[in-house]
Amino acid sequence: MIPIHLRQKLRPLVILLGLIVIWQAAVWLTGAPAYILPSPQQVGLVLVERWQSLAWNAGITLSEILLGFLLGTIIGLCSALLIAAFRPLRLWLLPLLVVSQAIPVFALAPILVLWLGYGMASKIAMASLIIFFPVTTAFYDGLRRTEPGWLDLARTCGASNWATFRHIRIPAALPALASGLRVAAAVAPIGAIIGEWVGASAGLGHQMLNANARMQVDVMFAALAVLAALALGLYFLIDRVCRWALPWSAEAIQP
Repeated sequence: MIPIHLRQKLRPLVILLGLIVIWQAAVWLTGAPAYILPSPQQVGLVLVERWQSLAWNAGITLSEILLGFLLGTIIGLCSALLIAAFRPLRLWLLPLLVVSQAIPVFALAPILVLWLGYGMASKIAMASLIIFFPVTTAFYDGLRRTEPGWLDLARTCGASNWATFRHIRIPAALPALASGLRVAAAVAPIGAIIGEWVGASAGLGHQMLNANARMQVDVMFAALAVLAALALGLYFLIDRVCRWALPWSAEAIQP
C-alpha cells in the first residue's frame, strides 16, 4: 500500500504521463502529419535542442507575468478595500469594475501596445487587467460576508468601525482573498501572451508566432509546454504560500 503523502507527490507525474499517452495515441489513431500534430517525442527533441532560446524567452514572459501579478494584486486589494470601506465610492467603483471586464481583452491589447510600446510595459498592463478582477471580487466578497456574530460582538465591546474593519473583517476575508489569488495565478499568463501576440520582440508568445509563420508546429508545442509549466509552477507556488500564511483556512486543513 502506497503511503498517502507519496501518492500525493506522484499524482502530478501520473497525470502528466497519462496526458502524454493520450497525446501519442491521438497521433497514432489520426495519422496526422507532423506539421499538424507533432508527437511528444518530436516536441521533446525540440525542448532539448532549443532549450537556450526557450529558456530566454520564458524568462521574459515570466518577468511579465510576475510583475503583472504583483501590480494587479495591489490594484485589486486597494479596490476591494475602498469598495468595502466607503459606500459612496462603492456606487462608482462597482460599475467601473464590471465595465472593465465587459470589454474583451483582445480589443484592449492593440491600444495598450500603441500607448505603452512593444516592450514589457504593455504586457504587464495586460496581465494586471486580467488579474485585478478576480482579486478584487474575491476579497470584496470576503469583506462583506463577515460572520454577523463577530460584528455584533465587536459592537457590544465598543469597537470602532475602523477597529472592526481592521481586526475582524480583513482577517476574516483572507481565505476568500487566497481563492482569488489562486484564480489570478491561473489566468496570469493570458494577459502576457496576448500582449506578445499583438506586438513584441521577445517572449514565448512572440516565439510561438514566429514558429507558426514558419510552420514549425513542434516549436509551437514546445513553447506551449514551457508556458504551461510556468503557469502550473506559479499556481502551486501561490497555493503553497496561501496555505502557509493562512493555516486556519479550510484549504490549509485539507490534506
